[in-house]
Amino acid sequence: MLVNDLIRDLPLDEEATHAHTGAWVASVLRTKIAEGQLRPGTKLSEQALAQALGVSRNTLREAFTVLGNELIITRIPNRGVFVASPGINDVKEIYAVRRMIEPAALHWGPKLNVPALERIIKKARTALASGKIEAMATANQRFHEEVVRASGSAQLQELMTRVLAQMRLVFHAMSDAPDFHSHYVELNASLVDMLRDGEREQAATALRNYLDVAETELLSHLEERMDADGN
Repeated sequence: MLVNDLIRDLPLDEEATHAHTGAWVASVLRTKIAEGQLRPGTKLSEQALAQALGVSRNTLREAFTVLGNELIITRIPNRGVFVASPGINDVKEIYAVRRMIEPAALHWGPKLNVPALERIIKKARTALASGKIEAMATANQRFHEEVVRASGSAQLQELMTRVLAQMRLVFHAMSDAPDFHSHYVELNASLVDMLRDGEREQAATALRNYLDVAETELLSHLEERMDADGN
């Protein structure tokens, strides 16, 4: 995508507390990755990004350091900075975090918003019916973001934003398996049905089980791809 498109539709408020700091730039890039607008392997040009975002190269490098520590980007000597391509160990770590956070948020989260989850399911179903895989994947991501929002914890929500950015990169590895996302729409819908009926414990258990299945499916696909590539 064009660098100028990177900041389209984002509020670039000069008076915002964190505007044009390393943390702010990291947040902008992380959001675009989580939304699927920056794909694995995309080169992040320092000059172009610094100009587009109105920050110095030093500020941009601070953001790169943050995102590098989150395993969202990678720096390749003599080549530059690229959006990361998560591997098997990354997938295992991502799902270890998700299993600890998401089921607990469904079970005990004081800020659970079932109508918000229902609206997301509606968007996911509409995207699925229209064959818009990227939009469906985005809706699924937002579903899990809303699940963690139920915790009422700003720190957990921030952690989940990082995890979802990594997840979006992992999902691109499934681009040759477009049906991967589709059955999770109805699995998410079944969770909402349980929550609507007040069955929070059952929903938490179901979510944990389906995270196990999703991890197994992703790992199997990645292993097959590595074998095919001769790695």
